[in-house]
Amino acid sequence: MRLLFGMLLFSALVLSCGGRRLSPAELQQKLDSVKAIEVREHLEAQGIHFEEVNPLQAFYDSLSVQTLPVSYTDIYVKYLPNYKPVPPELVAYLNLEGKGQPKAVSLPETVGVRLMLLAADEEDGEYSLWLYSLDNDYLPVDKLCLYAADSADSEDDPSTYYDMDPDEVVQYFYITSDYEIRLLDYSKKARKAEAEEVYFVDAGRKFIERKALTE
Repeated sequence: MRLLFGMLLFSALVLSCGGRRLSPAELQQKLDSVKAIEVREHLEAQGIHFEEVNPLQAFYDSLSVQTLPVSYTDIYVKYLPNYKPVPPELVAYLNLEGKGQPKAVSLPETVGVRLMLLAADEEDGEYSLWLYSLDNDYLPVDKLCLYAADSADSEDDPSTYYDMDPDEVVQYFYITSDYEIRLLDYSKKARKAEAEEVYFVDAGRKFIERKALTE
């Protein structure tokens, strides 16, 4: 498949119908078509067979939409309102292996942004929350931890780990209607924010931290 992709790329660059060089839009359309075929073959090799609809797209389209803004509350992270279980055959593609009962809900789509909230079952019914960005084939591009049920799990992601007693800290997240993501660790003992980060989604659908203006 990689050979086919390379051959098409080379042909598209040097050949055209009647000697006309392809426009950037036409070239991108051809490349997107090859990528879609490559993704399809990869999924089918793993036992996920396409009929008329991409199963990842079908799952995403079946999700309830979480309106914005949305923020942390004890009730929200406990009950996960309107979240839908992730089918077992899609768990691996969402990097949720080892999780008991992962659940998901989508966020409203906007130009160039397709986001999904994933709740990952850690232990004893406690869920961590992750924000996923998806590409045109509904495969994950990037993910950001919003809420960790167990602070030990956050060691895998330095941006969400702080050397504090978890019993004294509330992990707070807030996603605005403009898709700005705010992460805040609030110390109950000190009654103040101990750490705060702000992220946005860039053109490549990556979560990028917005640096303070004073830096």
